[in-house]
Parts: sequence; structure tokens; C-alpha cells
Amino acid sequence: MNVKGWIFAILVVFLVFLTSSRTEAVNTRLIDDVLQKSVLDSQDLQIIDNFIDEAVRELIGTRDFSDIAQIRTVILSRQSNQAQYAEQFSESAYKYISQALQKTARLTPEGYRALLTMNLLILIDGLENPRIAELVIENLKDKNTIIRYWAVHCLTNPNVTKKLNAGGTTNLTLARNIVAELNKIVESSSPETLVLIAKFAGDIKTQEAEGLLIQLADTRIKKYAIWTVEYELLDCDILKSLSNKMTTTDLNNSSSTTSKSNPVAGRFGQLYSYVIQRYLKGQRILSDTQKNQLASVIVETEDKCISKLMGRIHTTIKRAVEENDMNALFQEHNKLLGEERTAGELPSKFNFDYGGSTAPLALPEPPKNKELK
Repeated sequence: MNVKGWIFAILVVFLVFLTSSRTEAVNTRLIDDVLQKSVLDSQDLQIIDNFIDEAVRELIGTRDFSDIAQIRTVILSRQSNQAQYAEQFSESAYKYISQALQKTARLTPEGYRALLTMNLLILIDGLENPRIAELVIENLKDKNTIIRYWAVHCLTNPNVTKKLNAGGTTNLTLARNIVAELNKIVESSSPETLVLIAKFAGDIKTQEAEGLLIQLADTRIKKYAIWTVEYELLDCDILKSLSNKMTTTDLNNSSSTTSKSNPVAGRFGQLYSYVIQRYLKGQRILSDTQKNQLASVIVETEDKCISKLMGRIHTTIKRAVEENDMNALFQEHNKLLGEERTAGELPSKFNFDYGGSTAPLALPEPPKNKELK
């Protein structure tokens, strides 16, 4: 499925299941009473458990899909910051959603299984609870593309990332586990899913995230090299995440970052170079959409990344693109990223080269007699 069709499919399904129902199948009277209390007893905790049990069973037991979004809303709206309530709610949600995922995995027909599973994942995403989000790791391998997307969405939810970054052994262990699992699916994931992974890799505060970002960049670099890359706008997110890692103290002071060996910065330089080179060499064969996406990545990266990395406003690349001056763009590329026998400004500042060369790899010429995607 192409990018536009894939996005449309996600939006259609998402909108269908956000449609509000006129009825409320789950009884909320008792749980609403508990929500008003400042101190809970064992009976109150049991009411919370019963509520989650009933609501999740209702969610996966109905075949009236117009009611599912409402049931999900009922669950999410009954969360609370009261410590006793929050702890019991979390424990019960983990227990019953886990059971529900196991049950839906065995359902038939396939379409019914996929729809119920997806709704459970949307619920998990809304809960924004790292421990519950961990339940979706198995769904990263699902044969259904949209389920895989929502599994990644749950694990890379910005509020989940924020909670994982809060510290603590449990959060660190879970963050490392998520990074490891995402590493396994990078090469097989759609561009839309890779956007989520790139943002997560740039924001999560673990050393392992560096490896995930490098794998993302390497995957895209390989596709550029053989002219099979799709959805060039994705590289704006990858480049931003790489540049963020380049400016973090921990990374720049890392013992693994020795002279001429700054892997994150090296990938940033090579990927950005390939983006610019594709734009320069592909003018006659790329579609207007592809050229516009590449131009957006080039200009946005200069504005959001290069200016920050170099410590000064950098607009010469933008001007070259706007004036359609390919020679000026090529010269700025060489000045910033390097050329044969002369290191660029960026490699000089961040102490890296391109595998022993001062120049980034040259992008091969476009394949002849082959229509690009």
C-alpha cells in the first residue's frame, strides 16, 4: 500500500472508532462514587477492579462497533490521581487488558480479531501507562499493518516516554526493552511507523537509543544509495533526532566517542548529504512531490538542526533552494559537510569523518530505464 493509501486507511479506521455512541453500556454509578472519595477502603478497591473487569469484557464482547469508542471513553475518563485509586486502577487495567489481548488473539474471523485488538491498543495508548504499554510488544510482530502501527504508537507515546525518562530501575529496564524490540522491526516498518520510532529514539534517555537511531539512519542511507527510498519527509524527523543526540552532554562525553569516531554525527552528515544529493541528481526523474519533500527536508534541517549545531543562524542552503540555484546548493553542501581533501564545518566542529574520508559518500547516479517510486 502506498503512503497516501496507508495514511487514509489509518484515518478511516481511527475515525470510525472515535465515533461516539448514544448509549453507555457500562454501569458507572459505583465507580463514580469512589472517584469522589479521598481515602479508599477494600470495598472501594474491589469496585475499581470490578469496573475495569466489566468494561474490558464489554469492550471485546460487543459486535456493535458503534459502542466501542464510548466504552473506551468511559474507561479513560474514570482515571484519577488519588494514590490508592491510581494504583488499583493500573493493576486491574493491566490484568484485564492482558487477558483480553490473549483472548482476542484467538478470535476469528481475522477482520474481527484485528478490529478488537486495535481497539484494545487504542485504549492502552490512551492510558499512557508504561507498564500497560509493555503488553503490546507481542503485537509488534502482528501480520496486520495497522495493528503494528498502533503497537508502536503505544510504546512511543510522548507521555509514556516522559514517564520512562522520570528515572528508576523499573522505568530504565522497560525503556531498554522497548528500544531493543523496536530495533527488531526498523527494516520492516512503514515510513509512518518509522516516524514514531525516530521521535522516540530522539527523546528517550538511554544509551541504547543511540543504537536505534543509528539503525534508523543506516536503513534510510541504504535506500538512498540504491534509489529506493520512499516518503522523504521521514528523514526530517530522523535528522532532528540525530542532531538532538549530537548536542547532549552524555553523548558528546561518551567514552565510545573517540577521535574521528562520532557515529551519531557521522550518520547525520551522511544522511543529510544523501538528501541534498538526491535533490541535486534527481531533478529530471523525481516527481514534483518527491522534489518538494526533499526541499522541505533540506530547508527544515538547516533551520532546526544546522543553525542549532553550528551555534548561528544558517540560511544559505534555504536561499539556494528558493532560488533554484543548484550550483550554490552544491557548494554549500561541500562547505558544510565536506569534500575531498577538505573537512566540512560540521565534521570539524563535531570531530567526525566519513570512514576515513573528509567527504561524505557520493550518491550513485539514478538508475537508467527504471521508474522511481
